[in-house]
Amino acid sequence: MSSHREAPETAKDPVADSTDVYAFVSPDRPDTVTLIANYIPFQAPDGGPNFYEFGDDVAYDIHIANQGKGEPDITYRFKFHTAVRNPTTFLYNTGQITSINSPNWNRPQFYSVTRIKDGKSKVLAPKLACPPVNIGPRSTPNYADLAATAVHKVGKRRVFAGQRADAFHVDLGSIFDLGTLRPFENLHLIPSAATPGVNSLQGFNVHTIALQVPISEVTRFGTQPTNAAKPGAVIGVWASAHRRTSRIFDPKVGAYVGHGPWAQASRLGNPLFNEVIVPMAKKDGWNAHRPKGDHRYAKYVNHPELAKLLPVLYPGVFPNLAGYHKARADLNAILLTGIPSGVVPGFQNFTGPVESDMLRLNVAIPPSSSPNNLGLVAGDAAGFPNGRRVDDDVVTIELRAVAGLTIPLVDPSFTPDGAVTAIQDGTSNTNTATTSTFPYLGNPGGGYQTVPGTAAV
Repeated sequence: MSSHREAPETAKDPVADSTDVYAFVSPDRPDTVTLIANYIPFQAPDGGPNFYEFGDDVAYDIHIANQGKGEPDITYRFKFHTAVRNPTTFLYNTGQITSINSPNWNRPQFYSVTRIKDGKSKVLAPKLACPPVNIGPRSTPNYADLAATAVHKVGKRRVFAGQRADAFHVDLGSIFDLGTLRPFENLHLIPSAATPGVNSLQGFNVHTIALQVPISEVTRFGTQPTNAAKPGAVIGVWASAHRRTSRIFDPKVGAYVGHGPWAQASRLGNPLFNEVIVPMAKKDGWNAHRPKGDHRYAKYVNHPELAKLLPVLYPGVFPNLAGYHKARADLNAILLTGIPSGVVPGFQNFTGPVESDMLRLNVAIPPSSSPNNLGLVAGDAAGFPNGRRVDDDVVTIELRAVAGLTIPLVDPSFTPDGAVTAIQDGTSNTNTATTSTFPYLGNPGGGYQTVPGTAAV
């Protein structure tokens, strides 16, 4: 998975667990960039009466680095406040919610947006309304229209915070069963008949923070670059969640109260970085560190465990990969520095030598007129690892990269194994379809409408 329950301590704190980060030039407003951070994984749509919501005790940040230092040059901070309108009922809503200001919604959430630059904070919006979750056709009729009213304009920006359908897809049940890829499990060390992949996230929702800002607001020189070869055309993007350094349970209010300064509880840049690159014992430490210190994890990128496991789990399928023992300069570029000019013809998203995990987006590259969900490796320079769009198939892209597809970019002497261009987990986005306009993620599954799955042993 991208970052759903990717570290032991984060798995215990889902409201501070970022599941996915996206950054792309907006296809419908190409003078803007869209930044999305999702939180709270595996939301069952019928999870009432206490439905999912952002944490009032968490500061959610989306960071921009445009100076090549692995440090945030611009941060957008989102802080939430939950109200209870009727303290005498256990219900989330006491009637139909037909507007985001409906008095029938008993537990509304509001949030502020603050922009931090050069150590100075500016509140862009003090109190914006979230939409309710999608309860069902009686409680939240016309949900699409209701949620659309929670897209707010803040100057030239657009912002949304609320529940959406998860757009990430992956076969978790298969992958974590000794690295099985169902379409190729007949070739596994412990073989069985090949079958289609199963999307483990089908039907689940997330909570989305989405921000669309003018490109000139986030670039180094405050302009909209047009030359993709220039360093100032590239920005780094990641998200983080912060809690107070101490939390004490207050019996008077029946809740934990935070004290002290904010401390980073989780972060996410590239999909799957902490998930499959960082060893178990270091995952929680990775979440607490800032990207500028990621040189300490470079050895796990340069010699990834998964690249060693694939030839063992699939005997005879990856002989060339098994014999390759050099440091993986291709993965280091993709994940830690960006790709320099001259590696991929006509493309670069290099942010400098500071090794740091973040999405790197060249904002001078326009949206593709015919997007390919395999992104850059399929010739679509507007897709991952040039930022990340909501429909990019990052599992397949990263599986093929780890298996050796991208090694020839930096080492022409290497020939990828024949299976590399076919390797995949076999899933597609079988959740609610994404949309062509902000906030791009689909409407969340409804509690009444959703039919729970079945378990098998």
